[in-house]
Amino acid sequence: MADLKDFAEQLVNLTVKEVNELADILKEEYGIEPAAAAVAVAAGGGAAEGSDAGEAQTEFDVILKAPGASKLAVVKLVKELTGLGLKDAKDIVDSAPKAVKEAVSKDEAEGIKKSLEEAGAEVELK
Repeated sequence: MADLKDFAEQLVNLTVKEVNELADILKEEYGIEPAAAAVAVAAGGGAAEGSDAGEAQTEFDVILKAPGASKLAVVKLVKELTGLGLKDAKDIVDSAPKAVKEAVSKDEAEGIKKSLEEAGAEVELK
């Protein structure tokens, strides 16, 4: 049982880059499509990283608050930005407010926010 708790703790503490690498391994070597799970794990890790009060924030989460009137354009853009499949991108948009990208630089986060807002979405950075 202790091994499972250690494993769970390791999963929760993965960086976004490590989650993406894990997703690639699961897909290529085991035929498992982990896109939705990767987003969920990344969400848990991203929230913990940004919560240190004494440090200047260097990583930002791009949160889709609402898809706006042009939902299809937003789904396509989320698909393009995240590299997820169409269904997973649609699930993110449908479940707004939801993180689109996590633990990205300020410049990248602002670029993503601008793109999503141009598509009609309501977005915030955390």
